[in-house]
Amino acid sequence: KSFIKMNTIKKMDMKYLIKYRYLFIGFLGLSLLLTACKTVPQAAVPEAPVPPSYRGADQGNAKRTDTTKNIADIPWQDFFQDTTLKGLIRSGLDYNYDLLRAIKRIDIAEVQLKQARLLNLPSVGLTVSGQYNRPSENGLNGQNIQSVTGSKHFEDYTAALDLSWEADIWGKIRQQKQVVLEQYLQTKEARHAVQTKLIADIARGYYNLLVLDQQLQIATSSLILADSTLALTQLLKTAGKVNELSVQQTAAQRHTVALLIPDLQGNITEQENALKLLTGQLPGRVERDITLGELKAPNGFATGLPAELIGHRPDVRSAELDLKISISKIGIAKANMYPSLRITASGGVEALKASKWFNLPGSLFGLAAGSVLQPIFEKGALKRDYKVAELQKEDAVLGFRQKVLGAVTEVSDALTHFSKLKESAVIANNQVETLNQAIDNASLLYKSGLANYLEVISAQNNALQAKLNLAFIHGQELSSTVDIYRSLGGGWK
Repeated sequence: KSFIKMNTIKKMDMKYLIKYRYLFIGFLGLSLLLTACKTVPQAAVPEAPVPPSYRGADQGNAKRTDTTKNIADIPWQDFFQDTTLKGLIRSGLDYNYDLLRAIKRIDIAEVQLKQARLLNLPSVGLTVSGQYNRPSENGLNGQNIQSVTGSKHFEDYTAALDLSWEADIWGKIRQQKQVVLEQYLQTKEARHAVQTKLIADIARGYYNLLVLDQQLQIATSSLILADSTLALTQLLKTAGKVNELSVQQTAAQRHTVALLIPDLQGNITEQENALKLLTGQLPGRVERDITLGELKAPNGFATGLPAELIGHRPDVRSAELDLKISISKIGIAKANMYPSLRITASGGVEALKASKWFNLPGSLFGLAAGSVLQPIFEKGALKRDYKVAELQKEDAVLGFRQKVLGAVTEVSDALTHFSKLKESAVIANNQVETLNQAIDNASLLYKSGLANYLEVISAQNNALQAKLNLAFIHGQELSSTVDIYRSLGGGWK
């Protein structure tokens, strides 16, 4: 009897379904109306702890107080003027593996985002089945089958479309889609962060390479000067004006200068290889047609307002998105504690004989059902999940504020460093000019016998160190401009 009853229900007349179609449509309309009832909180970003201006923005640079412009808005192609450097950056953007992996993660997130957009749609499946059943002749089912079909077995062939749809009454599905969208945006911000760091690393490496070139040139020139001093000392010894100790000390000074050259050459090779690695290439020479002295650091920068960091810095934007994700997860956790409405439907053709499978409309069947599920025994676990989501949101708020505070500090440090480097460059340049004159005076006095070799060696050594230091400071000036540009959020546009 149960077998007959089941098949009788499946074979209900289509007119009976049409009779209740308005009830089904009304039930569906009610569920759609309930979707307007939202209990999910809206994503609200807290105020960021930003000062009215950057510390160090007014240290000898009027441009830094300009609140109408921001160098972070300048594309990197316009910020950097050196053609060789721009070529290296372009190569890095095309072939750097860290950046390529970040782009690939965006592609993955984009696929997930497209899938998430379908969450509101019902899930539909096609089922095609065939069944052969021969029950026991002495059993209840066997006797029923014989009385109905006149056979000792029965066949059942079904082709049906199954539909299942959950009404988004409390906005849970909408928030799930929002989480996926914000995670996708996070991957884009991660890509921007990788790009800004990559551009800054390439620029700093290139400037350091020019510093090493300059220092190598200084060391080579100093070695020539040391050779001249050693030759002069040997002539004076031959003339009986100095002793062997003078020659030995002068030769030792010459060896000290000579030791700098292989060390600098090794550093140049390592820096070239590092730049090649950043640009996704095998180790090799980096061609350059400009010297450190031809590059000048700008006098100042337009930094805009600290509040603009939230829109310019990829890491700050990522922290903001992380906060929004945590807020959306609160909504999801809260919606999980409320009843869920699910509507299921199935329809197709069914027959006890294959020859009548598609005999329409007699083989048509349809089913529709709606269910409301209210979690009871999982209430404690759901409350725990909701509490955890709230705590994670509080943690995200702290993380966002910490990221903003760190970004403001980075900009202030970079501005102060740049300002002090310009002051140091003036002092170092004056020092080099003074020591160059000291070398000339010491050499003249030494030739005249009015100064000893120690004074000449000391003057040459001091001048060498001062020149090396001046080249280093000049390179730091250029690198500090990159630090300011990156810390303000420039380089990803």
